[in-house]
Amino acid sequence: MKGESLITREKREIEGRADSDKTIDPANLDMLQVARRSGVETVFDRLERQEPKCPYCYTGVSCRNCVMGPCRITAKADRGVCGATADVMVARGLLRNTLGGTASHVDHARHVALTLLHTARGEAPYAIRDETKLRSIARALGIEDAENMEVNRLAERVALIALEDIGATHANGARWVKMHSTQERIETWTELGVLPEGGMLPILEGMHRTSMGNDADPVNLVLGCIKAGIADGFYGLHMSTDLQDVLFGTPKPKFARAGMGVIEPEFVNIACHGHVPILSEKIVEAAEALQEEARTAGARGIKVIGICCTGNEILERQGIPAAGNELNSELVIATGAVDAMVVDYQCIFPSLVQVAQCFHTKLITTAPIVKIPGAEHIEFDERRADEVARKIVRHAIESFKQRDPGRIHIPQFSSEVIAGFSVEALLEVLSKINNRDPLAPLVESITKGDIMGAVAIVGCNNPRVTHDLMHVELAKELIKRDILVLATGCAAHAHAKAGLMKPEGCTMAGERLQRVLKALGEAAGIGAMPPVLHFGSCVDNSRINQLLKALSEKLNVAIKDLPVAASAPELTTEKAISIGTWAVALGVTTHVNPLPRIMGSELVTRLLTEDAEKLLGAKFIHSPDPKESADMLEQVILEKRRKLGLQT
Repeated sequence: MKGESLITREKREIEGRADSDKTIDPANLDMLQVARRSGVETVFDRLERQEPKCPYCYTGVSCRNCVMGPCRITAKADRGVCGATADVMVARGLLRNTLGGTASHVDHARHVALTLLHTARGEAPYAIRDETKLRSIARALGIEDAENMEVNRLAERVALIALEDIGATHANGARWVKMHSTQERIETWTELGVLPEGGMLPILEGMHRTSMGNDADPVNLVLGCIKAGIADGFYGLHMSTDLQDVLFGTPKPKFARAGMGVIEPEFVNIACHGHVPILSEKIVEAAEALQEEARTAGARGIKVIGICCTGNEILERQGIPAAGNELNSELVIATGAVDAMVVDYQCIFPSLVQVAQCFHTKLITTAPIVKIPGAEHIEFDERRADEVARKIVRHAIESFKQRDPGRIHIPQFSSEVIAGFSVEALLEVLSKINNRDPLAPLVESITKGDIMGAVAIVGCNNPRVTHDLMHVELAKELIKRDILVLATGCAAHAHAKAGLMKPEGCTMAGERLQRVLKALGEAAGIGAMPPVLHFGSCVDNSRINQLLKALSEKLNVAIKDLPVAASAPELTTEKAISIGTWAVALGVTTHVNPLPRIMGSELVTRLLTEDAEKLLGAKFIHSPDPKESADMLEQVILEKRRKLGLQT
């Protein structure tokens, strides 16, 4: 069976691992021992119990899409009951994974668009924080009189267009795609038949085509993946970021701290975990308003901390300290000092209930689509946002009174971080060097080779990969080679904890990149820019495309020809698959590790790792080693530079 040797190797590497092979985060190393003493089971323990993996599932040659199965491809059965081959099974499975990621982000965008609509109509207690961005989006959407229309009326128009774009089923849709894409990409996608008319249609169509008795052409199914990935990027990522900036403000650089050491034992500690800032922004407001109630309960006050992408959202806009990423979430509770963990949706481990039950912590679910038995459910409704947020904070204050001080153990590890590098904020820094043409200093640095190129390191943590190691070591390798790194999602947390997002981190970069970072830092008044720029949450990968589009149009060079690449080095979720597919569709070669479940089909593997480059100008690459991955990404960048006639 293909991939069986990889399964055997991975089983050997995972079973019986020392803690130092599970994570490089010193706080997690400390807390794993605490968890063990407390009898707390973690994600790392459960991973070992899942070994060995099923070789059919691992390589993608299994199918459960109808009740004639489940089927698998074996030596004696080269087709499923319906006649599906290994290629078809793998392609169908990959498309369904991609659709899962796309659905997550498009539903996120729908939620934000509805909140903007309720806000504009005076039905929800939010406000338009960035009117400039609202009017910019409105102009790009072609709304007449966007400059002069009353702000709430304009916000209502934008929200309605967003909702129409999500649900569009006709060729007059795709406004968010056209607003954020280059003409070259629109033409490429149209020619391939993968330009999505709306956000929901590729999901509906994709689920239909992968059900039994439909699409059995692996190539056509992979094109469906591309279409779903494009829908994710524009109707999910871009729309979410755009509208969140309108509601909560476009991020500007803020100093904060990252790591479990941000938890303070004398405070009521509320951890916000998940992905959408609609609730977490209100938790921050409610915490500030109820400080006196916390002091009456015996605490010094209330402290909000962030985890995962919700953590990135309130970090980049409010400067709220970040406790960690997805694989820190269980062990944050095990500190015994977190009084409530409030979750919305995506990347929420059901196991958090069992960990919380070992301590005094209240796990509070808030989304109607994310209920976990054993957790307290306080349903969030943006129209009652202040009321719900205050109820949640008061629950945390009551929980504080139940603490056992003897069980508190907070690892004292944290690092300074500068977060919130939106494209607008980056251009503001660059304008201090060249006010008439802010992009010119960046273009000059790339042309001269002071910045050889850029790599976006994004995505999840996966316990199959040593926690944070690929993120951190890959970034260190790249910046040594004068390649700038942009980071989002759980990757951003990894870099923040490792000190790669503070000014002093620039000393880890190559000599030429250091000069650029110091010049930009002096212009910004912060000494030096960090070598890894915090670009926000997972949906904020859209900001990276925003920057690439600006550079492409400035240089009159297609995005596929720019010296850039991407990596999801600890890939876990379906969302990471859909984001990576969108990146390749943009023309950005993307490194992934571990591999999705594609190894059972040589055809699908070849389509993604070779043929995609002929169609889109980019492909997927893979390596589990950070140095080898850096070598591969550097070669992509050097080849792009050679084709542009730039110094290598």
